[in-house]
Amino acid sequence: MMRVRDLRVTYGSRVVARVPELDLEAGQVLGIAGESGSGKSQTALALMGLTKYSGGAVTGSIKLDDVELTALSDREWRGIRGRRIAMILQSPRAALNPTITLGELFRRTLKLHGVPKADRYEQMEQALGEVVLEPRILDRYAHEVSGGQAQRFAIALVAALRVDVLIADEPTSALDVTVQSEVVDILRGLRERHGTALVFISHDLAVIGELADEVMVMRDGEVVEHGPASRLLSAPSDEYTQALLEAVPVIGRGDGR
Repeated sequence: MMRVRDLRVTYGSRVVARVPELDLEAGQVLGIAGESGSGKSQTALALMGLTKYSGGAVTGSIKLDDVELTALSDREWRGIRGRRIAMILQSPRAALNPTITLGELFRRTLKLHGVPKADRYEQMEQALGEVVLEPRILDRYAHEVSGGQAQRFAIALVAALRVDVLIADEPTSALDVTVQSEVVDILRGLRERHGTALVFISHDLAVIGELADEVMVMRDGEVVEHGPASRLLSAPSDEYTQALLEAVPVIGRGDGR
């Protein structure tokens, strides 16, 4: 579904992310791991066609099916972004319009993407059910819901639009452990019910291990290791990956972590 070759993200002469190869099939989950500044989020912005809005440039190839995304105009991107490929963020409440209710935001989103007016409420209700939210949340504003509810609402927008590829950039890092688990289960459900392909970005390999089929580890803008999650998380070949794994807290380990 998505094929990336020789991707480079640059700001002036500085290369902030370089991905030689990435393939994503329908229903597949790719985990991208690394510390802050490793290039994870810059890769996500490139896949969404948003790099230029922060002053960067992208070279190489990003194809969604047979469509070369790097060659699209702003108008062409508007027909794909949100409809076929979407992104949820670490702080979803900050990405929601604070001046309108969540219901109005949902209705505007569905209208923008061509959903007939007669079908909008049914699609909203069904999507909210998938993320375990009551329809009454539609009457609230972004500041009136918790971080976990805001994140689930963002996922509901994706569920309603049936996107092909969802990029989740640190979607659980601002949430407590219980809510993290709920969000991971909801993302797993999207994959199972709709065949949504998922790029799950996190510094936490334990969370990535809950979802990913493949894992790509980045450091200083470079891919240091890429392979099946079962192999990479049990027997990493790179010292940096090993260090990330050793940083994962284990209950009862007794070393204070």
